Amino acid sequence: MKPRRVLFLCSRHRLRSPTAAAVFADWPGIEVDSAGLAEDAETMLSPDQLDWAELIVVMESRHRQRLQSRYKTRLRGKRVVCLDIPDRYDFMQPELVELLLRKAAPLLR
Repeated sequence: MKPRRVLFLCSRHRLRSPTAAAVFADWPGIEVDSAGLAEDAETMLSPDQLDWAELIVVMESRHRQRLQSRYKTRLRGKRVVCLDIPDRYDFMQPELVELLLRKAAPLLR
């Protein structure tokens, strides 16, 4: 069975989406990638990443709105899910990892 391709997005790709990618990197049956939506993101979202992804997971509703306004046509047929995780955690902070496991893991099973 081919792995499911999951893309995690946050604003600047420094804390939340890289943590999500690290947490789920070794999960069976999925491939992960991550990026940011802001102009100053460490890794800015590329159209190729959107084309690659089957499931797109954003951290906040404003990320979904930004994604829709910039890439509406590329999102056709894609599932976009918002986790509602605010930008107040450090990279790999245990509370962030726990939130990601609780909110994102059910989407990935």
